[in-house]
Amino acid sequence: MSTPMKFLIVDDFSTMRRIVRNLLKEIGHTDADEAEDGAIALSKLRNGGFNFVVSDINMPNMNGFELLAEIKKDEKLKHLPVLMVTAEARKEDIVMAAQNGAAGYIVKPFTKATLEEKLANIFKKLGI
Repeated sequence: MSTPMKFLIVDDFSTMRRIVRNLLKEIGHTDADEAEDGAIALSKLRNGGFNFVVSDINMPNMNGFELLAEIKKDEKLKHLPVLMVTAEARKEDIVMAAQNGAAGYIVKPFTKATLEEKLANIFKKLGI
């Protein structure tokens, strides 16, 4: 990967944000910021500088699907790949994520290998 990626990790549980941040670091992505819900994430994203969003689905204030919809309708943000993370592997959630433009979907708990593989597939699809 030629350019360093800046990730935004969105989850209402600080422990989960820390786990994702540490996994990204182990994979080689050291530039990451965090947000505890979609509303805070959207504000941070609009201030710019991010290349990738890893977002939980079930959160207060603005959930992951609402955040995804806001990102995809914003001219400045719609290019951002969004990896959805959830504790429930419900088929309708996976379908909804894909239909709404999510770059991928991952179910908690997941390993470094799973995250690395998902990111590699997304980067390949996007030509990064």
